[in-house]
Amino acid sequence: MSTDPSTATSADPLVLYGQTFSSRLLLGTSRYPSPHILETAVKTARPAMLTASLRRQNVASSDTGNRFWDMLRQLQVPVLPNTAGCHSIQEVITTAQMAREVFGTPWIKLELIGDDYTLQPDTLNLVEAASQLIKDGFKVLPYCTEDLVLCQRLVDVGCQAIMPWAAPIGTGKGPINPYALRTLRERLSVPMIVDAGLGLPSHACQVMEWGFDGVLLNTAVALAQNPVVMAGAFAAATQAGRDAFLAGTMSEQQAAQPSTPVLGTPFWHQA
Repeated sequence: MSTDPSTATSADPLVLYGQTFSSRLLLGTSRYPSPHILETAVKTARPAMLTASLRRQNVASSDTGNRFWDMLRQLQVPVLPNTAGCHSIQEVITTAQMAREVFGTPWIKLELIGDDYTLQPDTLNLVEAASQLIKDGFKVLPYCTEDLVLCQRLVDVGCQAIMPWAAPIGTGKGPINPYALRTLRERLSVPMIVDAGLGLPSHACQVMEWGFDGVLLNTAVALAQNPVVMAGAFAAATQAGRDAFLAGTMSEQQAAQPSTPVLGTPFWHQA
């Protein structure tokens, strides 16, 4: 049986650019203690996609890179190449085109970094980079901030999904601006995957409860004391959050409300 989540059927699939995925968790592939632990974590979490950096993995130019790529192919999980480390539009275009050739996919996670300290996206040039990639035939998933205007502009140029951060990459702080994220979810109708800054499974569950369509994470799993168990925990939390969103959560109340009705209480309790 194939383990490719994109071919699995689901009553509630994640749909990106017309392609369906049964999982709503996307997983990164860097910083794991060993390739074996990465492989086992992926098999445990069964993510929709695996992100991989052409620059960091050197898949086309080294034996280590070739072994890494062979492992990814054996896992039968779709690969989402990214443009990590790019600081200009031209760097992004060149890296994306190389990734398409090496990985054999039009999917690309667009990363255009504007600040090396926070790894915040270059919000001034991100829209133009996305526009050029889309015109070149890429299915672009842009890593961006939670800025509503920026995200709307990305949608306007043709991005059919966006990936706002919860917090700066690798911080594990969880959603640091809940108001902006929830506003973003309310205002835009395209699929949105929360990317970067999640540290706990509860963080993933929370943003999924708000109606986000998926989460992408790496460090929270790779640097856990037990990455395999943590991968499973994030997968379960992501699905739990989605289930809660679909179920419809109760409205928050300002005062206590009895969960047990008082009508029909035996008369001796009313004395």
